[in-house]
Amino acid sequence: MTFTPNQIRVASWAAIALVSWLLLSLLAPVLMPFLLAAVLAYALHPLVERLHARRIPRWLGAGLAITMLSLVMLAVVLLIVPVITKQVPLLRDQVPALLDSVNTRLVPLLARFGIDLQVDVALVRGWMQELITGHESELIQGLLSSLRIGGSALAAVFGNLILAPIVAYYLLLDWANLVERSKGLIPPRWRAGVQGFLDETDAVLGQYLRGQLLVMGVLAVFYTVGLALVGLKLALPIGVFTGLAVFIPYLGFGLGLVMGLLAAVLQFQALLGVALVAAVYTVGQVVESMYVTPRLLGERIGLHPIAVIFALMAFGHLFGFVGVLVALPASAVLLVAIRRAKSRYMASELYLEGVAQRPAVGAVPEQDGPA
Repeated sequence: MTFTPNQIRVASWAAIALVSWLLLSLLAPVLMPFLLAAVLAYALHPLVERLHARRIPRWLGAGLAITMLSLVMLAVVLLIVPVITKQVPLLRDQVPALLDSVNTRLVPLLARFGIDLQVDVALVRGWMQELITGHESELIQGLLSSLRIGGSALAAVFGNLILAPIVAYYLLLDWANLVERSKGLIPPRWRAGVQGFLDETDAVLGQYLRGQLLVMGVLAVFYTVGLALVGLKLALPIGVFTGLAVFIPYLGFGLGLVMGLLAAVLQFQALLGVALVAAVYTVGQVVESMYVTPRLLGERIGLHPIAVIFALMAFGHLFGFVGVLVALPASAVLLVAIRRAKSRYMASELYLEGVAQRPAVGAVPEQDGPA
């Protein structure tokens, strides 16, 4: 049995794709820090190029870019850690007082409607004392046990955090050469089309990164101002953290909400103050989901607001939390592919076949002679 050149070509590309998929599946844990480093290098490459254009050596520019990113991440950690370490120990004393206030105000109101509801403050106080101060040794033993069980996973996390910046630094040093060598692997007959696709994808992803930074800045200002208006003393660190953390959809908002409600419970010791903080976060989430992200981010990458919401839900359903993280950038790349596929389809014979012979809608057919 003989195969045609076209069949051999298709079989060769199928074999290459299968081997690549198997290697990626087997080496996925090992490749994770390298993929993270590639993402960091792609994001920081324009900054390094700007520094290099100002006669700053590339090795120094790459070091400055990595250092700046590390300082930003460290600043975010320093914003959240003091809030947690200072306020969590106060819960044992403040939460029962808040529940007493709730009983005093809410129980008589509910009694008017025939509802008999009352919070057992003594039970809650005892439960929180046991949780916070009664089982330190058990908590430590459980923590040590979990560290022993998941030691390899913990080591992998710290290894990735250390290895990824190092790999990203070396990628930034040789980014241009790596890109050119990668393009050299593309068959010559495909290079023009692939280059155009990569250029368009690079432009879309650049718009995505700039749009994401704009969304983070707008939301950081919104949450900081909103929490300050309701009188929260920790409005600045909590608001800035919430705005920056929205880069991780839903998780960033959830962490900010928990921190804001915790701070409100400890400061106001009243249901009204907690409700006002919750209202700020509710309005912020609605504004972010319905306006800020679709308008400032979706329009920049060419996605309709409905498409942005659908992308977040679809990728989250298919790939879980990781899917939510990559939903918008992956959609941006997919958008470029769809645009090109659409343009080819609109110019293909499949679409244009019979167009010249098809009469226009509402046109009167010509007659051979007089009526």
